[in-house]
Amino acid sequence: MTEGGRRMFAQGLDGRHSTVLDAVVASGGLQAQDTAACRLSVRPRTHGLTATDVTQACAEGVVVRTWLMRGTLHMVAARDVHWLTAFFGPRFIQGQRRRRAELGLTDALCARALPALKEILTGTALSRAEVVQRLISSGVPIEPRGQAPAHMMGYAAASGLVCRGPDLAKDEPSYVLMDEFVSDRFTPADPLQELGRRYHSAFGPATPEDFAFWAGIPLGQARQVAPDATESRMDGLRLLPAFDTFVLGYRERPVAAEFAKRVNAGGGLIKPTIVADGRIVGTWRNRSGVIEIEDFEPVDRSAVLAEVADLERFQGRDLHLAD
Repeated sequence: MTEGGRRMFAQGLDGRHSTVLDAVVASGGLQAQDTAACRLSVRPRTHGLTATDVTQACAEGVVVRTWLMRGTLHMVAARDVHWLTAFFGPRFIQGQRRRRAELGLTDALCARALPALKEILTGTALSRAEVVQRLISSGVPIEPRGQAPAHMMGYAAASGLVCRGPDLAKDEPSYVLMDEFVSDRFTPADPLQELGRRYHSAFGPATPEDFAFWAGIPLGQARQVAPDATESRMDGLRLLPAFDTFVLGYRERPVAAEFAKRVNAGGGLIKPTIVADGRIVGTWRNRSGVIEIEDFEPVDRSAVLAEVADLERFQGRDLHLAD
């Protein structure tokens, strides 16, 4: 029984889940900074769903995207977004304070922005550019170019005021008031223990160091949670999208050191990966409907073909594997 196979099963990469919500919950939340890649992360964890189902779940507020673990955009169950934001938000706000100040987003300006944002977004969903223009019109001066708008919305999200809403045309994000968009709330008795239990259930076998890395919390906190034992495993090969949660869930990525830069050459970009038995054995890309693979070790072509066929079904577009 390999550690990698057990980890793949824990992540639901056998496709056993039947809803977007189930897949998101069981995986501990899905990395969501790339909207298209996040949709693709649902595919190997489910059966019978399509990309449209994921878009619809986001639009209906079944799942919600906001800045959580490591200060990174994640998709989580709607009922979990309030307690997770309360847990991670203060750390995010403090960690980004200096950068906000460099962008002209002083503490005083941010404090003024929150009530203005509440008024602007009441009963509606707006793009970031629309939000910023209305903030400026309401007397909250924000430089509309550069990084200030992103940091302003990140601050508002970490404060528990806003979250991502339905996707607009061409996957442009919209923003909504979190309390309007989400009505169901779960509040754990001990947020750290709840977070740790979910992490180890979704990523185990894993260490406290892995948990600390994934969550972006001090190791001392991570060590307060006892890892659970996981026994079930799966075999097989999966094509995972860029930034997939499985690849980013451990302190050390499951790839041989000599191939690490072929997965992440720098700049924060994590390429789509081919994963077998819990190891990254190659990368892939979609070039105008042609799936090209770069394998680090020989892979089962029939398994890759099956994955390409399922990608085609999920996305509703013609795909084929390069010769």
